[in-house]
Amino acid sequence: MNDPAFVHLNDRGVIRIAGPDAREFLQGLVSGDVSTVTPNQGIWSAFLTAQGKYLFDFFIAEIAEDGGALVLDCEGERHLEFFKKLSMYKLKANVEVSDETDNLSVFAVFGDGALSALGLAGGAGSSAPFAGGVAFVDPRLEKAGARIIAENKLAEDALNNANIKKTDINNYNHLRISLGLPDGSRDMTVDRALLLENGFEELGGVSFEKGCYIGQEVTARTKYRGLVKKRLFPVSIEGPAPEPGTAITSGERDVGEMKSSVGDIGLALIKVENISDTDKLMAGGASIKPTVPDWMIIGKPE
Repeated sequence: MNDPAFVHLNDRGVIRIAGPDAREFLQGLVSGDVSTVTPNQGIWSAFLTAQGKYLFDFFIAEIAEDGGALVLDCEGERHLEFFKKLSMYKLKANVEVSDETDNLSVFAVFGDGALSALGLAGGAGSSAPFAGGVAFVDPRLEKAGARIIAENKLAEDALNNANIKKTDINNYNHLRISLGLPDGSRDMTVDRALLLENGFEELGGVSFEKGCYIGQEVTARTKYRGLVKKRLFPVSIEGPAPEPGTAITSGERDVGEMKSSVGDIGLALIKVENISDTDKLMAGGASIKPTVPDWMIIGKPE
């Protein structure tokens, strides 16, 4: 049993979207169904190129105490690039886009009893007010715990009052990687990665019913034609942890690429046809053994 713990994800940025057209504005840009975001539900989503390639991924939640404004929990090092991209698309929409990274912080909370300690019902994406901001179950997997977007001191005080202890970021990353969950451009190559290679369908990060958004046609074609040849898998590492980008080989053939890692586990993009080569996969001087998470569906859709 693991007691609930939290980490301050200081590598995250926060963008606020407000105004009468906020949902309609985002709905036409991103892969997730923004109409489902309420004070009780958050989502995971992505912003793509017109060719359906990955640019940014992020979580969307609503802060009820902020008049229903939407907040986007996104990659910190690239949040200004994302902010500028969103601002370009404002045009005549009655919407306000603001960078709140200096005002709001992001936390991850995980471990046994974490959700109940935050007052959250079970279920991916379930959300509730917390410390003047919002707490929500990770929309990808309930097993990943919860995320909080709130002012730093208010959030830390509330977490301490709930007897949730601060822990090392590596503990959170170990959980994330073991579940097969990507972390932005650490695990998905910008302008190259496809959503369906990285679990967006099974993990709820893309809607095939909502209508058009940037990159929608390519994403739908990838799904319905069964064109996903590689997937992002959690892997065990025997030997020195390979640097991100290290080629994964089976014999003399390149069959994949190493992504982020912590300790003896990591994530790797591997050709689906080669995941059974468990005694052959190498990355640098390390042996790589992939596992298929219980949420992942491999194969062409019926």
